[in-house]
Amino acid sequence: MNKEEFIKELKKINININDKQLEQLDRYYQLLVKWNEKINLTRIIEEKEVYLKHFYDSLTLFKVVNLNDQLNICDVGTGAGFPGLVLKIVFPNLNITLIDSLQKRINFLNAVIDDLHLNKIIAVHSRAEEFSKISNEKFDIVTSRAVSNLNNLLTYCIPLVKENGLFVPMKANCDDEIKEAEKNIRKMNIEIIKKEIFFLPYENSKRTLIVIKKTKKY
Repeated sequence: MNKEEFIKELKKINININDKQLEQLDRYYQLLVKWNEKINLTRIIEEKEVYLKHFYDSLTLFKVVNLNDQLNICDVGTGAGFPGLVLKIVFPNLNITLIDSLQKRINFLNAVIDDLHLNKIIAVHSRAEEFSKISNEKFDIVTSRAVSNLNNLLTYCIPLVKENGLFVPMKANCDDEIKEAEKNIRKMNIEIIKKEIFFLPYENSKRTLIVIKKTKKY
């Protein structure tokens, strides 16, 4: 996916990106390549692949959440900033907290945040299970992309979500994970209110957004 295709595909999901945001994503990509030579951030490094599998894929959260609202969002296990840092660039109104357990990745995220002069975004060095103990019910939306299985994610992420807030794990094919998590879902005062299944453009790999509502305090 080249940049023209990236803009075109975003318009199809009702995201209009401006020149400043495109410049910021380009700079983000340059920093990703540079830092990836020193620390393992991603195995996907070719520009067209990054724009499709990291940047575009991160923004598909907009399919199920109105990111134009003023929201507090937590990205658990953000890695190199996907989806949280990409969301911040394209939706600067969001208040974003990035969580990762590796200090080297946090250093990278802070370097990008400083370089792009982003505000209302912080990167926190913590394991998800530890962070949830100090940030109980703080976030409107919690998300996690390609991290752990659903059962584990529910345990770590649901405590972070406000009552009536959403947890939206971003997955590939996850039917088996959902079936395995049914018992946990019943006991945690949560419900799956939507599954958005789609395929990435150009390569057609399957994606699933699981929209889970926290109906009561857990």
